[in-house]
Amino acid sequence: MSEVTALDSSVLVLNRLYMAVNVVSARRAFALLCKSQAEVVSVEDNQYNSYDFETWIEVGQARDRWKNDGVEWVRAVSFDIMVPKVIRLLFYDRLPQTRVKFNRRNIFARDENRCQYCGKRHATNELSLDHVIPRSRGGRTTWENVVCSCTKCNARKGGRLPEEAGLSLYRKPAKPRRSPVIRLKLLSDKYQTWKQFLDNAYWSVELK
Repeated sequence: MSEVTALDSSVLVLNRLYMAVNVVSARRAFALLCKSQAEVVSVEDNQYNSYDFETWIEVGQARDRWKNDGVEWVRAVSFDIMVPKVIRLLFYDRLPQTRVKFNRRNIFARDENRCQYCGKRHATNELSLDHVIPRSRGGRTTWENVVCSCTKCNARKGGRLPEEAGLSLYRKPAKPRRSPVIRLKLLSDKYQTWKQFLDNAYWSVELK
């Protein structure tokens, strides 16, 4: 994996009370570690171990660099450093937000990049957002009325209702109870260590 990709990996951020409050890129996580505003939280043998930036470098140097254990690495000038999965803010006590942010990223994640009319998955740049009930007919911009649509289906539907265009919804749109992006990431083994920090009451962390 390239170092650019590794720096763009997602890192779960906890507040001082070990509650999940955010998800940031590895690049941002390293910046917080370097400024001594955060520490790495590593789950080892069912225990939490904390490391500041310097000791995290030492941990990486002591590990078998070539072991295929899914660890990502970033090369610095004089050392290699592991990309952490979880960091904890040392001076932040605020509780996580409980509202799932209504934005394009979360809608795409909720619909799994799948056109809700033809049912096919597409790259993000091949998808647009469609109002099931067109705005020209009083349709609102809400979780329950906005879905992913491929360009072909969107052009076919136009300003009509789905049934008027001979289309049907793949799945009825609904407001998610927890962050769709977090849910997708938890399907990957890469982010399994997040689960123990993501109590159901705190799954709707905002993404930056």
